Amino acid sequence: MATTAQDVRLIALSLPDSTEKLAWGMPTFRVGGKIFVSLADDDTTIGVKCPKEDRAELIAAEPEKFFLRAGHDDNYAWIRVRLAALQHADELRAILIDSWLQAAPKRLIAAHPELTDGAGRGGG
Repeated sequence: MATTAQDVRLIALSLPDSTEKLAWGMPTFRVGGKIFVSLADDDTTIGVKCPKEDRAELIAAEPEKFFLRAGHDDNYAWIRVRLAALQHADELRAILIDSWLQAAPKRLIAAHPELTDGAGRGGG
């Protein structure tokens, strides 16, 4: 069963100190004032933090799942994810945790070691 915008909202807001704020007409989810996920206005895709050097490999491995929005994502450490391509909420949770770890303040990450124990890729 495909994941939904509501799954994104529930998981994102379950992460420590996460908040939701409307920006550019779309829901965004933030930690420490930094956006770690944005929900597209059609509720079918999300944007998440992703190191630029990792994007090409992810897209090549799973092009049905990951993509860049041409002309918009080129200069930013972000990648887009098609929600319909995710197999289950656990996969979405891992992606959101990974993005959260890249945006969260180090003190907050240190206070939540359960989020770095294999749930996400890590980052800083």
